[in-house]
Amino acid sequence: MLSKATIKDIQSLQHKKFRNESNLFAAEGPKVVDEFLTTGYFACEKVLATAKWKGWQDEKLLATLDEKVQLIEEFELEKIASYSTPNKVVALFKIPKSPTIKAEKGSITILLDSIQDPGNLGTIIRTADWFGIKNIICSENTVDQYNSKVVQSTMASLGRVNLGYTNLEKWVEENHNVPLLAAVLNGTSVASRASVTEGVLMIGNEANGLSQTLIEEADELITIPRLGGAESLNAAVATSIFLYELTKH
Repeated sequence: MLSKATIKDIQSLQHKKFRNESNLFAAEGPKVVDEFLTTGYFACEKVLATAKWKGWQDEKLLATLDEKVQLIEEFELEKIASYSTPNKVVALFKIPKSPTIKAEKGSITILLDSIQDPGNLGTIIRTADWFGIKNIICSENTVDQYNSKVVQSTMASLGRVNLGYTNLEKWVEENHNVPLLAAVLNGTSVASRASVTEGVLMIGNEANGLSQTLIEEADELITIPRLGGAESLNAAVATSIFLYELTKH
């Protein structure tokens, strides 16, 4: 039986402040948890799961977890899960040291300016993983990568893509060794330009786009041609289209 203190501690991980204080984040559901466990992307602190989840697991994997697995009932899972329909398992993982992100020659880096929606960030991470993008640099006010909704929407891609948070204006000044491509509404059609092998794709806030300072630092303004009447594209959708056009050969 889970104690009230344990339930409170796990529930508190829904808030960035407590994730930072405990240096832990939560992942939910067999898809994400199982991949994190089998790949070792993140050090596991504890697994709270139903007997059904444990029955699905390989004995060798369970042996490596030693005493970290605690069996709980469905009603207990409901108390600690962030979703209204919890899915068999919640696991706690240690937050690793934040990596230093640099714009590297021969690769594409994504820059995110004030992305607020957890689903958007999670989808962008997952999309970056699909296109082989390893590094994302984020403004300090971009949603936390260990937010539960971000973690779930990445579908475990969080373990394969590096994210860093910093002052973007300073970062751009220090990393202007590759082309800076700013995603805007009125620029050169991305469909008409050649693919790139290196550069920084700069994506702005869902409502306001990129800051004017970052736009002014850009080497090129690129856009997705609008054919209909929509005011703008979802940030994650736009990132997917830009990456497809920029990496196609």
